Amino acid sequence: MQTKPFTYLFTIQYLGLRYHGWQRQKGVKTIQGTLERNFRHVLGHEDFNILGASRTDSGVSCLNGAFELFLKENLELSTFIQAANENLPADIRLLDARPVSVNFNIIQDVVAKRYGYYFALGEKPHPFLSGALAYAGRDLDLELMKSGAALFEGIHDFRRFCTQGKQTDDFIRMISNAEISSLDTELDFWPKKNVYVFRINGQGFLMHQVRRMAAALFMLGKAEISLPDIESALISTELHPFCPSAPAQGLVLEGVTFKNLY
Repeated sequence: MQTKPFTYLFTIQYLGLRYHGWQRQKGVKTIQGTLERNFRHVLGHEDFNILGASRTDSGVSCLNGAFELFLKENLELSTFIQAANENLPADIRLLDARPVSVNFNIIQDVVAKRYGYYFALGEKPHPFLSGALAYAGRDLDLELMKSGAALFEGIHDFRRFCTQGKQTDDFIRMISNAEISSLDTELDFWPKKNVYVFRINGQGFLMHQVRRMAAALFMLGKAEISLPDIESALISTELHPFCPSAPAQGLVLEGVTFKNLY
């Protein structure tokens, strides 16, 4: 029998700079751990569970993420969100929430995830922006980098563009879209000059996959590698990484799309 029959899907934003990723870990500050402490205070008890849709790494931020809250009792959502936001740190914000069926699975019902890797070219940006913006360098070939991004689209073996865990044996992933563009107009908190985003869509990603792909594009823009080098890496059976990981602070989870919500 379901012991916590009331299930709610929340959307969330956070700046990952001060956190060791999403997942609760002993002795370090995480997004999940911070939410749980806050919810214990607001609810007045600890008889609840939280399950996230995407376990972002240390330093990674989020524009529109999602998590489930499981409770034994019904929740007045607008009142709860207001109270939670007033007590949460300034770098975490709940956006909205909705009840979902107990049959909804926040892990298995993911249809797509969208990540953006934000970076600046040319003049080094103001240090205050460094919490969620990477600096790629002064003189990079942006058009060549755009051509490189397009190579990642489709179904590929990304074993050389990830950090391999002990349980990793399937490196095939489908990328529906990968491109570099200037910033969207709705993100008005970013500077509009010399700042770009490498945006990528797929159902799921390997550990550090987007960061290694971004690093490869930076190397391409600096003429340290070529387009054929990336093409060869995507069909290679070698196990060592093709390139290092780009800094975590440039990576932002931009959105998660689910099925079975209605």
